[in-house]
Amino acid sequence: MNQSSSPQPESRTQSSKRRYAIVGTGGRSWMFINALTTVYRETSEIAAFCDVNSLRMDYYNCEIAKAGAAPVPKYLAADFDRMIAETKPDCVIVTTVDRTHHRYIIRAMELGCDVITEKPLTVDAEKCRQILDTVKHTGRRLRVTFNYRYAPIRSKVKELIQSGTIGEVKSVHFEWLLDTNHGADYFRRWHRDKRNSGGLMVHKATHHFDLINWWLGSSPETVFAFGNLAFYGKENAENRGVTTFYDRGTTDRPDVKSDPFALDLRSSENLKGLYLDTESADGYHRDKSVFDDGISIEDTMNVLVRYKSGAQMSYSLHAYAAWEGYRVAFSGTKGRIEINHQESSYINAQDGNLGEGTSSSEQILLLPLFAKPQIVPIPESNGGHGGGDPIMLEAIFGERAPEDPLNRAANHIDGARSILTGIAANRAIATGLPVKVDEMLNLDEWAG
Repeated sequence: MNQSSSPQPESRTQSSKRRYAIVGTGGRSWMFINALTTVYRETSEIAAFCDVNSLRMDYYNCEIAKAGAAPVPKYLAADFDRMIAETKPDCVIVTTVDRTHHRYIIRAMELGCDVITEKPLTVDAEKCRQILDTVKHTGRRLRVTFNYRYAPIRSKVKELIQSGTIGEVKSVHFEWLLDTNHGADYFRRWHRDKRNSGGLMVHKATHHFDLINWWLGSSPETVFAFGNLAFYGKENAENRGVTTFYDRGTTDRPDVKSDPFALDLRSSENLKGLYLDTESADGYHRDKSVFDDGISIEDTMNVLVRYKSGAQMSYSLHAYAAWEGYRVAFSGTKGRIEINHQESSYINAQDGNLGEGTSSSEQILLLPLFAKPQIVPIPESNGGHGGGDPIMLEAIFGERAPEDPLNRAANHIDGARSILTGIAANRAIATGLPVKVDEMLNLDEWAG
């Protein structure tokens, strides 16, 4: 087994609040901003915002004022070092575009701060190496926020496997479906450029690959994959007979208003305030057509993985499904576990939740060898990402982190391990050849 140790809870003293700087104030930052200015305001505070877009920081200062919080000092990205020097945060929370994660993670640690980063850790092996080297030589703490681990249904699966309920896992089938609401959204935003996100194999599937690593207590050894842009993009639309195209969804054109794939930023107060009203600061359009030219990520992917434990996985992801959710099946030496989870999708920042919708149905089915199948009870959950967000936030920001026998807190090694499956899959898609993960980046060098 190759199970890394988890980071310890953030240290605090009773005499002072722990100070956090947030770099990157798009939709994903809201979970942290809201938590720090409401639930954890007595023990934590936001020292500064940092972004390329000053107007977006203004928007969040207006939002936190509704909860009675004072305005947060603003710094442009070019002034990151000055922000650290002047506001002296204990920890930097990184929620920027994925390709810039390494820049702020590394510099924050060099300047003496711990770091919490949104997934994925970064987008390629070289940036990952730079981050790992910096953790090693600075000794700072780096945590990756894998909120999927904390959802009760996924934690229950970990309990079952960890307790040996189905023996040694030999085979895994994992199918994740993104529907035409959620899935399409990756093709409107900055994620559509693979340089920014590493594609869905890195940006989205890092959640899924982390779950498998964590559930199995193992690491990927060999990866092979196929991937294609099969549904979105202009050429695919033309092949289906589409003849009229548009650049963005925020328009009064009748053909655009009747297109279910078009996103009008005026339809939501949050989308309008966070993106449409801030475009003049950086030129970013949140509502691009999903049938544009220039999309460089795949929407249909199939992956085969062999793990160091000996288990094998078949994985499927596509981003234009009729429903949203996942199916996972584990086959072990003593039986089988099947997970079926249908989720309600969302558009990030549209309804104020800024997270995953409420689950509509979920089930764990245990099928022991030579015994009667049974449905496993799942603890009730509330909150984003299947109930995982509030549990994870308590583990990060709570004064006394709860016991964590499932080892859900993820450190830099966990973050690296999760993206290496996707990075290897991207390489296999490009070359048509299987990839040995350790030849790409051997984590044993940093996991001591």
